[in-house]
Amino acid sequence: MTAIVVFAHGSSVEAANDGVRAMAAEMAQRGNFAVVQTAFLELGQPDLREAVRQVRAKGAIRVIVVPFFLTLGIHLRRDLPAIVDDLRSIYSDLDIEITSPLEGHPALVDVMIGRAEEALHSSSTHARSSD
Repeated sequence: MTAIVVFAHGSSVEAANDGVRAMAAEMAQRGNFAVVQTAFLELGQPDLREAVRQVRAKGAIRVIVVPFFLTLGIHLRRDLPAIVDDLRSIYSDLDIEITSPLEGHPALVDVMIGRAEEALHSSSTHARSSD
């Protein structure tokens, strides 16, 4: 079984962490993935080590870590690979791979266009109502 782990930075604002969890749940449902787990680098639970332990306990033999990060910054260049290397030494029979961050995915441009269009529509509606 393959498990998907959505890896986010984490926040001291628990509602932000809950947003990541909700998105992961939606991803599981819409993607028809058997197991989708969230993990956080800091300020949220579980961390990646615990998330991998949990999916391993559910029978995962492969883990795909999907970073919920926009760009390939220091956390994805340094921190995530170090954690995954450590996990590979603990779970030598577990295949763990890391996907690219969100940057460069064509759907991200569509999301940005959608947000801009929402604001434009909201601004024009607001401007008309204040006249």
